[in-house]
Amino acid sequence: MIVTTAIAVPGHEVTEVIGVVRGVVVRSPNIGQNFLGGLQGMLGGNIEMFAQVCDEARQHAFDRMVQHAQQMGADAIISMRYDATEFAQSMTEVLAYGTAVKLRR
Repeated sequence: MIVTTAIAVPGHEVTEVIGVVRGVVVRSPNIGQNFLGGLQGMLGGNIEMFAQVCDEARQHAFDRMVQHAQQMGADAIISMRYDATEFAQSMTEVLAYGTAVKLRR
């Protein structure tokens, strides 16, 4: 599956726009990550425990988006983006979305 933030795939022609695809994940750090992240937060700088939680959430949302596109019969996803919203204390929604398309070389 080709996934790009661009509006086109070089060397390919978009023959059909299938529609919007998305992958949604809601994550919260586990108790160990929360504790260690809190300690790191007191020292300042990058909080690696929380960065890891964010990275895993983005990857999971990305994987769900690709799965959604595959179910729709897409060849690629163009204009891919991420969005994140904190909707409760220590809970963040991560959304990966884009436009599923059919391609011709």
